[in-house]
Amino acid sequence: MTFDELISLPALKNAQARLSLPASWSQGRTVFGGLSAALMLQSMLHQLGDQNRRLLSFSCNFVGPLLSEQPFELNTLLLRSGKSASQMQTTITQNNQVCLVALASFGKPRTSSITVPADDAFSLSEINPKQTLPYIEGVMPAFIQHIDLNLQQGALPFSGADSSDIGGWMKFKSPAEPHLSVLHLLALADAWPPTLLQLCKGPTPASSMSWYIEFLNDIELPGSEWFAMEAVTHQAEHGYAIEDAKLFSQDGTLLALSRQTVAVFDS
Repeated sequence: MTFDELISLPALKNAQARLSLPASWSQGRTVFGGLSAALMLQSMLHQLGDQNRRLLSFSCNFVGPLLSEQPFELNTLLLRSGKSASQMQTTITQNNQVCLVALASFGKPRTSSITVPADDAFSLSEINPKQTLPYIEGVMPAFIQHIDLNLQQGALPFSGADSSDIGGWMKFKSPAEPHLSVLHLLALADAWPPTLLQLCKGPTPASSMSWYIEFLNDIELPGSEWFAMEAVTHQAEHGYAIEDAKLFSQDGTLLALSRQTVAVFDS
């Protein structure tokens, strides 16, 4: 199934849903975190029911592994809805264990005299097809077969590189229908390996623990466009790392800011 087919599952229209996901979307023993997050956000959007309130921020804690090809429960709760903002929570449980918990804030435009434009710019070159990573079964996570990653900055995981920064272009192999949205960007933002894995000299397990992402604007872009990502390791010590990322549209517009806490098991 494609990403668009999965986020369009009718069950997500209910506040409580029972789902399972195919192994082709796995990441080691767990489901690709970007897909899990997007399913939770889609459930929130259905329960929100107000197209005038756009996504402002989304935070997710990866509590435990969510196994593919096994049923799980997704529960969404509207915590509060005021005149201009709404707060929502979604939890995924499997085998009576909490796997993921997400919180999101939504808001509608209000009159304000304060305007501070985002003037960030990326330093990536134009997309070069020769730099798109090929999917290698058994070497790369299974979900990569659905995604194109065009690496331009940094290095491949486990290559013993000197730099912990990484950057490149990303898109789904199947064009989005009817257009790219915050759901697509949220999922793709988690497609890149943790920045510090390129420092490792051999295969090393790593896992995202928490993720916070802020969206500057709503997103409605042509379905075949690329997104750009530039990430840096903000700090790493004692087996944990904090990485920051900026996410852009193909024309260079800053779309979102991201921060993750990652655990690495290199001892």
